[in-house]
Amino acid sequence: MTMTPQQTAEFVRDAMLANDRATQSLGMRILEVTPGHAVLSMTVREDMVNGHDICHGGLIAVLADSAFAYACNSYNEWTVASGFSIDLLAPSKLGDELTARCHEVSKTGRAGVYDAEVTDQHGKRVAVFRGRSHTVRGKPAVAG
Repeated sequence: MTMTPQQTAEFVRDAMLANDRATQSLGMRILEVTPGHAVLSMTVREDMVNGHDICHGGLIAVLADSAFAYACNSYNEWTVASGFSIDLLAPSKLGDELTARCHEVSKTGRAGVYDAEVTDQHGKRVAVFRGRSHTVRGKPAVAG
């Protein structure tokens, strides 16, 4: 049976999440996945707040990076990050609901570029992220 691109994206999401201990441990939720696109959210917990009483920037990067991972693997081709950059624009605090929306900008050959925006529950932009991906041809992201 051949899957549609959307079914493939959902299949990959479910299989990846089953083994994604980093995403699970931070309480991230996958709200949406489509080919080349993913939306994840995370509530800022007590153990995520730094010495300035705001969410640690590295954890905001992890949220954006996880959305990036689900977006770029949604075609069921094993894809890894070759690099990323993030700009932290505004602080978030304990209890904030952060959402990372990642979308494909370009995918040519084995190279891809993905942009993500992280916002809080009020729609305030907290961070912008750009990820660069590398796809390993002939190797599925998850076995099917």
